[in-house]
Amino acid sequence: MNVGIYIYDHAEVLDFSGPFEVFSTASRLSEPKGLFKVFLLAETLQPVNARGGFSVNPQYALSDHPALDVLIVAGGVHSAELHKPGVIAWVAEQARSVPLVASVCTGAFILAQAGVLDGLEVTTHWEDIADLRHDYPALTVCEGRRWVDTGKLVTSGGISAGIDMSLHLVSRLGGMALAQMTARQMEFDWSNG
Repeated sequence: MNVGIYIYDHAEVLDFSGPFEVFSTASRLSEPKGLFKVFLLAETLQPVNARGGFSVNPQYALSDHPALDVLIVAGGVHSAELHKPGVIAWVAEQARSVPLVASVCTGAFILAQAGVLDGLEVTTHWEDIADLRHDYPALTVCEGRRWVDTGKLVTSGGISAGIDMSLHLVSRLGGMALAQMTARQMEFDWSNG
C-alpha cells in the first residue's frame, strides 16, 4: 500500500516524521514484509524547510507520484497552503480517489479548505480548535480526542497524536497485532482510543 505524506514549508516535523516512522516500522514487521511503501510528497521536488529549519527532501512532487492508498496531510504553519489553488485542487482530487485520507494537527485546515471534511466530526491541535470551528462552520470539531475516524477520513490532534492515529490506521489496514508490534518496536505508549 502506498502511503503518501504531504509536507510543505513550516510543516511540523513530528507531524510527518511520526507517521513516517509508524508506517515504515510496520512495513518492516509485517508478514510478508513490505506491506506499506511510505514516502513524502511536496508541491515540487525542492527541499522543504519544515519547522525549526529542518530541511527535508520529498520523494515525489504533486505532479508526479504513484497512486496512493493512504494520504496523510501534515500540520504546521499551514496558512500559505490554503491560498495555493493547485495544492487545494490536488487534495480535493486525491480525496475523491484515495481510499483513506488523514490529517495530523492543523493539516485538517487543508482538508477543510479542499471541502472534503464538510459535515464530518474532526479534530485538530487543541490550540487551533476555535479557529477551525470559526473558519469552517460545516465541521463538527471535537475536543479532547487523539483522533477522529469517520471511515474514509481520519483527523488527529496535534503533533504526537499523529503517531497514535497512524498506529490506528495500521490496525485498520494491517491488523491490531501489527499495530501493537509496531508500537512496541517504537517503544511508544500507544493511546488506542
